[in-house]
Amino acid sequence: MTEADDRRIGLVANPRAAAGGSAAALRTLAADLRSHGLRVVDLSAGTAGAALARAEHAVREGSIDVLAVAGGDGMAHLGVNACAGTDIPLAIIALGTGNDIAAGLGLPIRDQAASLAMIAAGRTRRIDAGRVADVGHRSWFAGTLYAGFDAVVNARANTWSWPRGQARYNLAVLRELPLFAPIPYVVTVDETRVETEAMLVIIANAPSYGGGMRVTPNAQMDDGRLDVLVLERVGRAEFLRVFPRVFAGTHVDHPAVRILSGCSIRLEASGIRSYADGEPFHPVPLTAQVVPRALRVVVPEPGAP
Repeated sequence: MTEADDRRIGLVANPRAAAGGSAAALRTLAADLRSHGLRVVDLSAGTAGAALARAEHAVREGSIDVLAVAGGDGMAHLGVNACAGTDIPLAIIALGTGNDIAAGLGLPIRDQAASLAMIAAGRTRRIDAGRVADVGHRSWFAGTLYAGFDAVVNARANTWSWPRGQARYNLAVLRELPLFAPIPYVVTVDETRVETEAMLVIIANAPSYGGGMRVTPNAQMDDGRLDVLVLERVGRAEFLRVFPRVFAGTHVDHPAVRILSGCSIRLEASGIRSYADGEPFHPVPLTAQVVPRALRVVVPEPGAP
């Protein structure tokens, strides 16, 4: 492995998610990386699209050795789309509200010092990523892709600046549930075809989403498969009764919950836009496929806190 003081770290940071939420905090982050002997290339930009373009260019041109993203799952999603399918490692400095990709990988959460020590150590592993076919730009995801009630809730929560964290998602659930009607879906997992009316469908590479909801608790990020959760039609009172169980992953025993697993998932419905890793993604219908070992990620040394 290249020595730490020779490595060029491309840094993309979300000012709202970094500690302190200020430009000063981002300067401190870059300075702290340099204190570990790393050369920092600032790739941040005024918009996520511009930052992704800069990161993709740096990865493609080989002008960086590692891409580091600081923030939550949205920033991780940006990094995944820059690095998936290449040999450039992605380092996630998990400082955001939702850090489900980092949690699935066992990375430090909201611990900047531990994250920087992890990057300096330079240990990596290969994980799978999902890819949506025939959509052109930004086709990768590492955590979850979802379409239905959860996407509506995510869109609602993204319009609010308060409260932060899981409370914002929970309030958005209460706001949207009285307005939501189950959606007719066709879900094809490899050769298995399911036609149903459902509240939501989740295609998962990671165990959790939404800031710690363990929707697919048995999902593994390096098993060459995607887990699929289908929550079929339930009444509003039953939904609210079962909803808290998702944080422990015990909802999977409910009769309205169906879990499938496969390599290629075709999702068909009308008038729905998907979200991936908490970000607006592509319209449905779509086909998602797992790409084994598509992404190299920086991970802690064994036994690291």
